[in-house]
Amino acid sequence: MESASSLVALPAVLALELSPGDPPARLTLTRDEAAELATLVADDLHGLVPDVAQARLTLGGAVFDAVELLRPGFPVWTTLDELARRVPRGQLGNVVAFGHHEGRMPAQPLEPDPAYADGPMRFLPLSLLASEELAGALSERMEVELVGRGEAGARTADWLMRTLGIRLEHARYLSRNDLLALTCVQYEHVNLASLWQLLEAAMLTPYRPETALSARGLALRYAEGKVWMQSPAQWLAAQDRGMAERGHALAGAVFELRQYAALLHAHGLALELDGESAHAGPGWLAETLARPDPAYDAPTLFAHEAAGLGVVAVTVAQRGSAGNARVLAHGYPLYSAALGSLLTTLADRFGATSDLHALGKIQLDAQGALAAPAVALH
Repeated sequence: MESASSLVALPAVLALELSPGDPPARLTLTRDEAAELATLVADDLHGLVPDVAQARLTLGGAVFDAVELLRPGFPVWTTLDELARRVPRGQLGNVVAFGHHEGRMPAQPLEPDPAYADGPMRFLPLSLLASEELAGALSERMEVELVGRGEAGARTADWLMRTLGIRLEHARYLSRNDLLALTCVQYEHVNLASLWQLLEAAMLTPYRPETALSARGLALRYAEGKVWMQSPAQWLAAQDRGMAERGHALAGAVFELRQYAALLHAHGLALELDGESAHAGPGWLAETLARPDPAYDAPTLFAHEAAGLGVVAVTVAQRGSAGNARVLAHGYPLYSAALGSLLTTLADRFGATSDLHALGKIQLDAQGALAAPAVALH
């Protein structure tokens, strides 16, 4: 008899397209419910790809957003496969399902995050454990049959609607490759192709660095499990734009920085500013440009602001005797609640008071770079 460790995992999902404004009443199934659903899913898959009968179906009794499934290492599927391999084959036959007991799933990666529960699509993870001899042909058949005619059976769809308290527009089976392709198209549609390029590298070729440019031209790179992004201030300094356009351009770059940070976090990846002087904290990024000079006034914090974005950057600067401003650092809050932490860190690092001088605009110097006022604010 073939050992569980020698079986090949073929990951898939049951994709649920929900009716608008109809989120699931809950995100996880009990053990008994998961087992009942697994039986229905097995019947559906046998009808689509008969060779599934020779593999072992594993089902996770929880529904996720795509961002929770598409993370480096694919932790949901990895956990599902590890749990399935521990169950003796003769104990549960060719179908094994995992649901919650007293509200807790058997492993943390199988717990959906309520923060991502409001999306229009939910995905229930599946996996087929097949022998090495069967896996290649079965994978090929799944790729063809699921995307072509993988609609879930009426009994399965009805069971899901009754049990999860939802209305379904569609319910269909997809391979993990199908889910990757679907998400790629969605990101490209909203001008995030470069973000997907890095995400794909992190998931499929994590050992290989990858570079890209954002839609606004900020340099991006993936390496060693993190994504590194050019700072908006550095990007602005290299732009060939008129003075009237530069402030608006910087606001757009910060908006893009925040968008990338939020999506990368959802996919389980950290975003850092590129450069040796860059550092990060909870919900913010910062870069150091110079050390305080005792010949200048005490460092002061200035807030650059833009309509619709609030504080887009915080500059630490010193004023000299002639009123010239010496910039020490820039910080970028990724969301409004992180501003306090950023201010505290910058004030401590540069010996400044935590008072923030609001500029009401994005302050640029004569060369069009992010700067601080040359005169004192009262």
